[in-house]
Formats: sequence, structure tokens, C-alpha cells
Amino acid sequence: MQKNIAIFASGSGTNAENIIRYFQGNKTIRVSLVVSNKPDAFVLQRAERLGVPTCILTREQFARGGEVVELLRGRGIDFIVLAGFLLRVPDELLQAYPQRIVNIHPALLPKYGGKGMYGDRVHQAVVAAGERESGITIHYIDEHYDEGTTLFQATCPVEPDDTPEQVAQKVHALEYEHYPKVIERILLGLEAD
Repeated sequence: MQKNIAIFASGSGTNAENIIRYFQGNKTIRVSLVVSNKPDAFVLQRAERLGVPTCILTREQFARGGEVVELLRGRGIDFIVLAGFLLRVPDELLQAYPQRIVNIHPALLPKYGGKGMYGDRVHQAVVAAGERESGITIHYIDEHYDEGTTLFQATCPVEPDDTPEQVAQKVHALEYEHYPKVIERILLGLEAD
């Protein structure tokens, strides 16, 4: 039985594109929808170019939750992947998809997580703190920012002279390598790591 994924993204969509490409041709897992809260998000063009349907929902529609759940159920969505999605996921959606919504965070949670900690802000904080290691955390989401059950972590070194941009490059490489594989293992019922 095929599993249908919806990817939620707010920006450029490099992780979303990587995930879509990873599952192209897969007989049991398919990216069936890309949802964004921003009509000008480049992720929408990436998805359309790869033949994946897209949908734009406003901040208000997300906040209400019921419209999102109805849309996803109507499209037969089994699993939700957050890939640079910057809105809080409403409780209605969490309840409709328990343990079926994953996120990737560009640091080793519980460090450098929480509201407002995303993208370059995280890498800047890691460098400013003098950390010698960073990485990614893939986790289920819950009602608190970056506090859901951790499924997988991978690390990379942070050199003393690394800039936040250099740390970001290392972290992006980990995201591209691991996020699709972890999603696949979850959907196939295998251990994430």
C-alpha cells in the first residue's frame, strides 16, 4: 500500500526537492503534495517542475487547523514532513497525525532549539557559543517547538575559524544525506537510525 507524503515548506525548498527526488520512482512512498504558507516561496516552483502538486495556505488557514486536516485527508496524505516550515503546526493537525509529522532541526537538540531558532540564527548561535560540534536532529513534532521525540541525530565538526555560513554548509550536507533515508525508514516501519 502506497504511503503519501505532504511536505510543508516556507522558503527555497532545497530539502523538499532532495526528498522529492529521493522518492521518485519509489513504489511504496510518494511525495504527493507540497504545502506552503508563502505564495512566492521558491519551493513551489521546485515542486511544480518535478510534477508534484502544490497548495498555498495562509497563516490564518493554518491557525484554524481544520482546513489543513481536511485538505490532507482529501488528498490521502499519510505522513507530513516539515522542511523549512516556519509556522507553528496547529493542535488539530497534531491530533489528526499523531507521530506522523517529522521535522529536521539544524542543530543537536535540545541545544539551539525553540521558538525563533531556525536557519542562519541557529548557525550564528552555535559559532558565537564556541561549540566544537553541530549537526542535525530529526524528530517528531509535538505542541512545543523542537521538543518532540528525537528519531535521529548526525554530527559535524565546527572548527575554531568556521563562519556560520561554513557551519550551514556542513549541516546542509547532513540534511541532504540523512533526511530522506530517515523518512523512508520510518514509513517502512524500520528503526530511524
